[in-house]
Amino acid sequence: MATRITRRTVARPSVRRRGRPRTHREAWTKVSVVMFERQVLELDRLTATIRSKTGANLTRAEIIRALLDALNESRLDVTSIVSGTQLKRMLSQKLSN
Repeated sequence: MATRITRRTVARPSVRRRGRPRTHREAWTKVSVVMFERQVLELDRLTATIRSKTGANLTRAEIIRALLDALNESRLDVTSIVSGTQLKRMLSQKLSN
């Protein structure tokens, strides 16, 4: 079954909308990603720890987006990666240094 992708763009600042304020300042797409339960629990633990230490209420999505942006900005060459395990090993090694 095909997954439906929703694309949204940010409304102009002059347009006042009802409801929750928009937090994204760029075009975005909602995607569904299957994660292992342990990964979701780790994200929840991390958000709870951050909230208890700083009072900041980060979401799972913010953490995932930050990790992807950091990977992109790191300029690590991951083009030769052939598996998630290999990518995990490379990132763990780089983050541990």
